[in-house]
Amino acid sequence: MPTLRNCLLILAYAAAALALATHGAAADDLIVKRFGSGHSADAVGIADAGEDVELAGPQALTADSNGNLLLLDQLNQRIMRFNPKRPAEDLNILEMPDSVQAHDLVVQKDDILVWDNGIRTLKATGDPVSTRGVSGTTIKLEEVSSRGVDDVFATSAFAQMGSQPPGSSADLLDQNTRAVAIKQGRKPSRQYIASHGRGSVIADITPDKSANSVHVEVRTMDNDETIARIHLRVRDKLGAVELLEIDNHDRLYILGENIPSNAVGAATFVARYTLAGELEGLYELPLEDTPITRRFVTISGDGDVYFLRTQRSGVEVVGVGFRPLRNAKLIDVRPRIRNASGAPGRNFTAIAAMRPSNRQQVIEAAFAFEGIQWQVTPENYGSDPDTACSGFNRIRRPWYLQGKMGQYVRGVPYCWGCHGSLANFQALMRRGVKAGNICTKNAPRNDAAGVDCSAFVSATWGLSVHYTTAAIPAIAKPVSDPWELRPGDALNKPGSHVMLFLRFTPDRKAEVMEASPGACNGRVCRNVYPLASLLARGFQPVRFKAFADDNMMVAQSAYASDKDAGPVKAKAEKTAPHKTRRRHRR
Repeated sequence: MPTLRNCLLILAYAAAALALATHGAAADDLIVKRFGSGHSADAVGIADAGEDVELAGPQALTADSNGNLLLLDQLNQRIMRFNPKRPAEDLNILEMPDSVQAHDLVVQKDDILVWDNGIRTLKATGDPVSTRGVSGTTIKLEEVSSRGVDDVFATSAFAQMGSQPPGSSADLLDQNTRAVAIKQGRKPSRQYIASHGRGSVIADITPDKSANSVHVEVRTMDNDETIARIHLRVRDKLGAVELLEIDNHDRLYILGENIPSNAVGAATFVARYTLAGELEGLYELPLEDTPITRRFVTISGDGDVYFLRTQRSGVEVVGVGFRPLRNAKLIDVRPRIRNASGAPGRNFTAIAAMRPSNRQQVIEAAFAFEGIQWQVTPENYGSDPDTACSGFNRIRRPWYLQGKMGQYVRGVPYCWGCHGSLANFQALMRRGVKAGNICTKNAPRNDAAGVDCSAFVSATWGLSVHYTTAAIPAIAKPVSDPWELRPGDALNKPGSHVMLFLRFTPDRKAEVMEASPGACNGRVCRNVYPLASLLARGFQPVRFKAFADDNMMVAQSAYASDKDAGPVKAKAEKTAPHKTRRRHRR
């Protein structure tokens, strides 16, 4: 028999869900499920933030055809499945195989699909087992197939949030100093959606000549019938546009980004339309003060919009409130909360020792870090199990190296506090130094080799010392208009994380290269992100001052040779690098 508390919870959610579906009244956001931090069945894995380390937790939230939500708890190698309208009910814990390192999650026709450098399909094996300590069951998953790029619906579903193979490096290496132009009024981009309400549909997104509007045509897959024509227009400039869902009531949900030219106030929203193309209202996504997550929003078959919000204390699944609009032709969204943290220090200046470089050399260096092939020796691999760290950082070895002793792998490993050139890394591997370190809670170790996020950017910019994310504003100037980002620029969140910008994708997302313990499985890799989701989370577009005319003084002769084992100290005004790690700090 349900308890009084459970009944009240159910009634409260039912009332909120009714408000979400009501056209005439706005509803506040509602937290439908909370997970603490930890290993238990009612908790999820969260790796705490630190200097130059972004808070990391579950990366994806998606809905199935039965009204359940699935949460990707990748640090615990599992998926949490629950009914958001009955939060007090038992949940299911779906344990992923050890061989799967998932970054993203979708469900199509009850198939569980995860992204692990490609699409992998999982299914339950054996009988459910009762979960100890709490109500619920544990179900083991096994991989049944790997879907190829010809599976257009699965491929398109993952590409919604940037889970996709990176573009051709050859195109980038030919760009040199040219800006990446966003082509307007060209061939439409095509999206394939396995919707709850209308089955398989095709959406063609055609940009207008202006940068703030697109036309969306939605057709059925079976008979090529046009079922909706929508004109989406924002106040400033459009970023990514994705048809997410058609619900069981024939309402369309489109993810959009409004990005002002000054990068301040970038916002991400879900717009709801009728089949007749009428804009009914908006769901404004509370991205501010949240860490990077891959699939941060999902739509149920009933039309409820859910947002994944990660915090240090745990994770909240939020039912997003609906703001109705009447006769609106223009979408004007401004963030409800402004992120004032992370401003660069004004009193920090430095003279950087650097190798003369241009954008071409920066991009070539970045691809060298990402594409290097090297063999993992027993000395590079280290002892097993590696339990030098506590909590969720207990595994010091990067995940992409697990089980790869004696094998060739791709990419320089993530190493907390490590720095140096690519030649340095190769020399240290030959000397038998341990490869990588994802233990970001403790002090950096000097018995491992690789790069962390800011060390990677520092190396590609030709710097002989490791400038942390807090120190980067001393050597990089803000790019006021995010659409003016060029290959070799960066997106920097002082004190947290930095990414090297590569280009804009044809659908107006940002392709970057980064060193990350989570997003890259502990190495240097390429990723694609919706631009507004980065800007709203505090990432600032910046340009290395040596790329433009400026008064920055450089000591070219101070750069360490690739043959040297370590970098050379740089001179600094007012602030000096840390004695042991040579890291510039605020």
